Amino acid sequence: MGLFSKKITADKNKTEEKNKKTDKEDKKISMKELYGEKKVKSGQEDGKKEMKTRKFGNAYKVLIRPLITEKASIFGAENKYFFEVSIKANKIETAKAIEEIYGVKPLKINIIKNKGKKVRYGRTLGERKDWKKAIITLPEGASIKIYEGV
Repeated sequence: MGLFSKKITADKNKTEEKNKKTDKEDKKISMKELYGEKKVKSGQEDGKKEMKTRKFGNAYKVLIRPLITEKASIFGAENKYFFEVSIKANKIETAKAIEEIYGVKPLKINIIKNKGKKVRYGRTLGERKDWKKAIITLPEGASIKIYEGV
């Protein structure tokens, strides 16, 4: 019978040691708290507002860049915007990416697949990459600020 009582006391000592370790881990301060990125609820005494962080999952992988051309600037007056999109992107992914980044739900999306041009550097023959262009139609009254600094 003495063997069993020793095992029970050994188990109790192990659980107490684990509890001490977890207490030390709770006291550790995270890097976010050190550098002021701590999320605080708006109802707390400090008066700090809750920090909102946006998460752009694959939005920036879908939309590569806006196309800034003369034709695109003319269509901008009609609430149509041109973007270069990923070669694997479809209309649904493009619509979600526009809504996530710019906060505007598009009415219509047209996608055009362009084949890369053949190029030649001296004797060396090659080809540019294939790419996709998306024409995004927004509802009336909605706009995206793309061409401001151009």
